[in-house]
Amino acid sequence: MNRTTLKKKKKRKKLRTIGCLFLVLLLFAGGYGAYLTYKVANASFQSQEELNRGSKSELRTKPIDPAKDHFSVLFIGVDARPGEKNSRSDALILATFNKDDRSIKMVSIPRDSRVKIPDHGKNKINHAHSYGGKDLTVETVEDLFDIPVDYYVELNFNAFIDIVDALGGVEVNSEREFTEQDSQGRKDAIHIKEGIQTLNGEEALAYVRMRKKDPLGDIGRGQRQQEVIKAIIEKSSSFSAITKYDDIIDTIGKNLTTNFSIGNILALQKYSGSINSIESLSLNGYNKTIHGVYYYELEQESIEEISDELKQHLDI
Repeated sequence: MNRTTLKKKKKRKKLRTIGCLFLVLLLFAGGYGAYLTYKVANASFQSQEELNRGSKSELRTKPIDPAKDHFSVLFIGVDARPGEKNSRSDALILATFNKDDRSIKMVSIPRDSRVKIPDHGKNKINHAHSYGGKDLTVETVEDLFDIPVDYYVELNFNAFIDIVDALGGVEVNSEREFTEQDSQGRKDAIHIKEGIQTLNGEEALAYVRMRKKDPLGDIGRGQRQQEVIKAIIEKSSSFSAITKYDDIIDTIGKNLTTNFSIGNILALQKYSGSINSIESLSLNGYNKTIHGVYYYELEQESIEEISDELKQHLDI
């Protein structure tokens, strides 16, 4: 596949997971003052957790400073059930940030992608989190693309639900009527109607997760994810949402872990204008069944092309 073909596919912006961190950026763009700065700092302190490797990737010669350097972030969405210790990841998005042009590039890694997991052979990439949590997940993604993962942001679905509820719901235009399970796993507990409607947090989560009842499968799922995150960003940047930032920050602090410090987060402010112009890259592959188990087999050429593009963006 040539670069022209690849660029034609850079249309889908799977922003579900990164929306929470970008909401923090909007706090500063909205200018809500010193009180929210204090709130963000407190939430960041509560949720800050280093990786076992320490402050830098083994693929770096020195630690990275988001205020001065190009850097990368792995966003990990976890579908953790109450009391579950070894949950699998449900969403993996790798983003690179270029300080010179303040641009952001992003690739979503399908959860069923068959990859090499260090010390565990080849398996679905979402199993890395159940084997070794965020540390092994970061290591697996580094091996896949041969680029350093400088930072991670891990959040559960409670964050997604609570943020949508704190904003008073989001408006979507569903192309079909369907039922889906809720966050507690109760089948057909959520009923989505066809047409324009306002969804609460549980309904919005069901809307972005459904794929089996969509003729387009993961493609349709990605389109709905994009629709909801755009709705979240637009609503959170409105004047009426400013008074709700307090609740949103509390939600982030309780349901998110990251190795970003408050200083790192403040340094991200310069990227706030890039939120609606993120360049999305697509990993190409094909369906494959091995011993009765479904996998998404990634095309090696696609992996190498995206790896090269991300390396150029990071200037490495």
